[in-house]
Amino acid sequence: MILYLLINYDISFKELINKFIYLVQIIMAGSLNKVQLIGRLGADPDIKQMVNGKNVARLSIATSQSWKDKSSGERKEKTEWHRVVIFNEGLVNIVQQYLKKGANVYIEGQLSTRKWKDEASGQDKYSTEVVLQGFNSGLTMLDNRNSKSSDGNLVSENKSSLPNNNMNQDTSDLDDEIPF
Repeated sequence: MILYLLINYDISFKELINKFIYLVQIIMAGSLNKVQLIGRLGADPDIKQMVNGKNVARLSIATSQSWKDKSSGERKEKTEWHRVVIFNEGLVNIVQQYLKKGANVYIEGQLSTRKWKDEASGQDKYSTEVVLQGFNSGLTMLDNRNSKSSDGNLVSENKSSLPNNNMNQDTSDLDDEIPF
């Protein structure tokens, strides 16, 4: 599994160790709200400006699974749609510049349910979304067919939730001996 991540997602061993350390810290805290999705955009991103002047991006991401029906032998597929809201300014800029309908993306964020009032009926409505905001959120473009840059097929921005961004500290002592 580790080798798969290192090869297929262009992640360094240091990044992998740092993510593992972060995950252990979260687990020891007793709670974890983390969503990881790989899917395709069902529409072009919707970029809006908030009252405070900052931009927010809304995405609709489809994830699919397929299987062969045992009784009929027919191929079946189920698609789930996920609402994604991005408040992280750097990620909003990447989304605005590079993503279009059909783009294959990997996202990391948190699940959030918000309550709002329907103007027509006056009833309370609820919406559950994957939110990319602040610490430990990320977006990675997995294909380059929509990319305008010529320097590869991965564009990502990640934020650490560790104080003072400890993930950037030198961890060369981790590279000396690998226990497996």
